[in-house]
Amino acid sequence: MPYVTVKMLEGRTDEQKRALVKEVTEAVSRTVNAPAENVTVFIEEMPKNHYGVAGVLHSDK
Repeated sequence: MPYVTVKMLEGRTDEQKRALVKEVTEAVSRTVNAPAENVTVFIEEMPKNHYGVAGVLHSDK
C-alpha cells in the first residue's frame, strides 16, 4: 500500500489539488504496479512564513 506525501506552500486551489492527487495516484499505480485504490496521497501545505530559502522567509519575498 503506497503512501505519498506532497509538501508544498499553501495557495493552490481545490481543483489543482484534485488534479495533483489524481496524477500522483496514476503515476505511483503504474510505476509500482499497485492498484490505484491502494495508493494514498497526503498533501501537507505550509504557510509561506514557515518556509525560507537562503535565510529569507518566502513570505518576505
